[in-house]
This record gives sequence, C-alpha cells and structure tokens, in this order.
Amino acid sequence: MRRIRRKVAVVGAGLTLFMRRALETGKELSYYAASQALESAGLRLRDIEAVVVSSGPDAFDGVHMKGEWLSDGAGGYCKPIMRSYVGGGSGVFSIIHGWYMVASGMFDTVLVVAEEKMSSCQPHPQGAFLTIFDHTLERPLGPNLLWIFALEQSRYMHTYGISNEEIALVSVKNKRNALNHPCAQVAAELTVQDVLSSEVVAWPVHRLMVSPVSDGAAAIVLASEHVAKRITDKPVWVEGVGWCLDTSYWGNRDLAYPRYVEYAARMAYEMAGIREPRKEIHVVEPYDPFAYKELHHLEGLLLAERGKAAEDLVNGRFDRDGELPSCPSGGLMGVGNPIAAAGLMKVCEIFWQLRGEAGKRQVPGNPKKGLAQAWGDLMQIGTVVVLGR
Repeated sequence: MRRIRRKVAVVGAGLTLFMRRALETGKELSYYAASQALESAGLRLRDIEAVVVSSGPDAFDGVHMKGEWLSDGAGGYCKPIMRSYVGGGSGVFSIIHGWYMVASGMFDTVLVVAEEKMSSCQPHPQGAFLTIFDHTLERPLGPNLLWIFALEQSRYMHTYGISNEEIALVSVKNKRNALNHPCAQVAAELTVQDVLSSEVVAWPVHRLMVSPVSDGAAAIVLASEHVAKRITDKPVWVEGVGWCLDTSYWGNRDLAYPRYVEYAARMAYEMAGIREPRKEIHVVEPYDPFAYKELHHLEGLLLAERGKAAEDLVNGRFDRDGELPSCPSGGLMGVGNPIAAAGLMKVCEIFWQLRGEAGKRQVPGNPKKGLAQAWGDLMQIGTVVVLGR
C-alpha cells in the first residue's frame, strides 16, 4: 500500500460554535461547518468530488439513517457519500476514511463533515447509551457512561497512585485554554478546589470533570498533492493514520491502560516514520471527554510514561507553552463535546496550529508535527492521525 498511495493534504477547515441549540437542525450545522471549510480552502462545492459524513448514534439527532439525512446539508447531493461511525472515535476516523479515498487515487478532493446534535436525545444522551451494552451480561445492570468511566478512573488512579487533585488539574488547564477559543461552550477560570467542590456524579468523578452535552459540527477539505499545491502554499499533510478496535466487553480489559490507543498510535507512527514520538510530536489533541482521559490517552499515545502523565501535567509539560502542549484548544472539557464533531474539531485544531493560524490558542515554537486522537464506541476504539507541514 505504501508504494502506491498518493500524498494527501488538509487544505481547509471549518467549525461551528459548540452549544445547545434548539433551532438549528443537524443539516444546518453541517452546512455551517462545510461552507467555512470550503471558503478557507478557496474552493466551491462543485470542486468537491466526494463527501464523508460522520455522526454518532441516530438517536442523538432523533432521526433514522442519519448519514443519508445529513448528506445534502453536508454537501453530498449528487456526489459519492460515505458515513463513518465508530462512536466517539468517529471524528478522527472520518479523516482516515477520507484519506483512503484520496490516497487510493479514486478522488482528488474530499469534503469531510462531522456533526452531532446531542440535545435532541430526550430526556438525555445517557438514554441512548443504555441500549448499546450486551443484552445479557451488562444491560441488566443499567450501566451508563458516568459510572463506567468512574470505574476506569478509579482503576487508573489506584494502579499508578494518582490523586483526584491531579485529575482535576486537567479540567483547570483545558477550561482555561478554552477561554481563547471562539467556539467554546464551557470555558472558565477555575481552581482545583472549584472542580473538587462540584457535585460528585459517580465517585471519583465530579461534575466539572465531565464534558457537556453539546451540539455542533466540524469539517475539513482533503486534496491530492497536485491539487493541494495548486490551491495553497501551506498544505498540511496527512502523514500517518491508525486505528484499533479492542473487545467490546469493557469488563474483560485492564482499565488502567488503553492498549487500543497504543496500537492505533503505533500504526500511525510507523506510517509517518516516527520513531521517538515524545521528541517528534510538537502539539497534541488527545480525546478528553472526562478529565482523566487526557492523561490516560497521552500514555496510550506513548507521549508520556505509563502512570506518569499526571506528574508531567503538574510540572507544566502539557501547558500551552510547555514542552508538549496538550489540548491547547481547550479540548472537549473546555470547548464542548458533540461526539463525532469533537474528534474532527481536534483535527481542525492541529491543522490551524501547524499553519500558525490558531490565534490566541497558538502554541510557541513553530510546530511542524501534530497529532489528533479520538476514542469511543464501547470504550474500545482508538483512532489517530498524524499531521505535518
């Protein structure tokens, strides 16, 4: 595959506000993000040859066959269109899907759009999540994501001796970073004590350690090498992609370490020719729907030693001006978490960082390589993309 694949670039990106929306439909959100991405790339919809749509469970938007329903709003009318869906990992998997379509030679331009309208799921998105677990072993327990993640956070903390104060520091960092993001939903200046004083939703998880219910959309434009060089002098290249699907039985895994993220990262690093990721990755956007997951995922991405990410956080390594800026956007904890759109938002952020277009969120040091990662489904999917300029 390596001998025949073509180079693929991200040449445009767009992002809506992340918030609860009573009026706009998912189609409209898709249109907002897609039109911004096209404008930033200097292209028209007629220049796009195929479309990838990514979105989470149909129940979130309250419609059936959501990919087909979103297609015209996402620019897919009378064009080849595919829907990518691997739960929370969908946003990053959508760029992988689009990369294949261009790298294979089938298309020269692909528009990738990810959308989620979680507020449409009544009475709460947890109602949809209750239906996804095994009907015999797990569903009778009435599991929801909050207490499953509480189990995982507890296991992670116990295994490596991590304190809840260190976990709370993720919320503090990301919500502060999000103050500089024009699309942020829950940006705030907080202290560790503020986080630990918030309601306990399932010990040891506090309310301010959880990302919000969000509506929003993100989009990018992918182009083959000859098209990218024609339309921009700042292409950002897709250098490596990776994914891994672990067992769907979360009770069968050691929750202290996300091996599926490591396997996905190793696949992407090998494709990108990266041998020392801690030295070669300059900015990272790991998936952080819960505060502890940023630390968990940084270790799985081989960007921190096992059990040492919390220590690195305390020492400032992951600050926006630190050695390895992590979630300089504010991440899901600060910007918001419309499931599929959240993952693609992270790709947009790395794109803007590498082009020096992230505004007040821009990290110092002229970064040359960045990584975006997403995770989800039944806690077992890891999706990773490495971008470079």
